[in-house]
Amino acid sequence: MSRDQALTQAAQQLGYDFDGEIKAGGNYQPLMRDGNTVYVSGQVPRVKDTVVVTGRVGADVDLARAQHAAKICAMRALVLLQRSLGSLDAVQQILRLNVFTQCAENFTQLSEVADGASELLVQVLGQAGTHVRTSVGVYALPKGASVELDLTVSVQAQ
Repeated sequence: MSRDQALTQAAQQLGYDFDGEIKAGGNYQPLMRDGNTVYVSGQVPRVKDTVVVTGRVGADVDLARAQHAAKICAMRALVLLQRSLGSLDAVQQILRLNVFTQCAENFTQLSEVADGASELLVQVLGQAGTHVRTSVGVYALPKGASVELDLTVSVQAQ
């Protein structure tokens, strides 16, 4: 199965359609390329115009739902990459994943939340989806999102 087919399959498993526009939430670029490195701006679990998972993880949102949110964020990032590069086959390696979780004061399962995104990246990209990672708990995220992530990606030369 190609990476692009794996992306379609992952979207179906999540139960969402990512065919529409992936909107930026402000005056910035959703991704920026510098040589063979692409930086993907922070992605929240937005589908179409709706942030589908909001609230504090560990209070309003349970771990499983937070992991689902992280998968949606990762899916958005991969869709942006696919559209920019023409195919996910151009991805050489996910270099870095940063995951931010809006969480309750005593919530400490930040790595487990990030596992949702990590698993989706490896599911779609195979070995190229492995990465270094930072997981951080925060007080607030845009639009009340439970999770936000960004990526640094190595891609084939143009």
